[in-house]
Amino acid sequence: MTDHDTTDGWHQAAQAIEGTSLKLLRGMEISCSYQGITLHLLSYLHDPDNVALNRELRRSHEARHERARLMVERLSKDYPITWEEVVAQTAPGATLGRPHIADALVAAGAFKNRSEVFAGPLKPGSPYTVERYAPDPVKACALVREAGGVPVVAHPRAASRSKRLIPDEVFARMAEVGLAGLEVYHRDHDDAARAQALRLAKDLGLGISGSSDYHGAGKPNRLGENLMPVEFYERVVEQGLLPILEG
Repeated sequence: MTDHDTTDGWHQAAQAIEGTSLKLLRGMEISCSYQGITLHLLSYLHDPDNVALNRELRRSHEARHERARLMVERLSKDYPITWEEVVAQTAPGATLGRPHIADALVAAGAFKNRSEVFAGPLKPGSPYTVERYAPDPVKACALVREAGGVPVVAHPRAASRSKRLIPDEVFARMAEVGLAGLEVYHRDHDDAARAQALRLAKDLGLGISGSSDYHGAGKPNRLGENLMPVEFYERVVEQGLLPILEG
């Protein structure tokens, strides 16, 4: 289980699996940026109290919050949305961001679901979007390793998410500081994208991962539609600082 730039859901998830046969692999998804291109870096089983990593996350949280406020200000000129309505969509401790803006627009009846919002006013290059600070992916990767975590790039070749893709040389630099794998199996990767990601992982000696990227009912992703291969799961468990939790 991962969430963007926060581990606040870990305790609740641990409570939820009590008395079940489920296992919990705790993680976080760090929003990074390289020359204006977004990259999501998964951090599995790291120390949630690591000082250096948390310092970087606080900077990202502040930037994300300010960006959201400015985006709502722009959107409110054309759509029925207020800052208070966005905050109301955000669970206590959650990182307020674009998904909550999307949920507020859906709740107001302006769109049917999150996917429509992200294909419309929240798509890259939209006049409503605002740039924000996010850590360099190489720096973030190094911080994850320093915190005892296992770094994996999420959906590295998802062309539908950005007009530009992260250059291969950036992944090579990330591999030099400890990148463990690439999330090859993901619904945003078509056959060509999967082939590219597989080739890149092979060239750099990286592991092959996968994920449903399930976000709840607001997106079409379904639990279990893409899985992390067992051999890579075992590698993550072996390398991570924290143990897997069992119900």
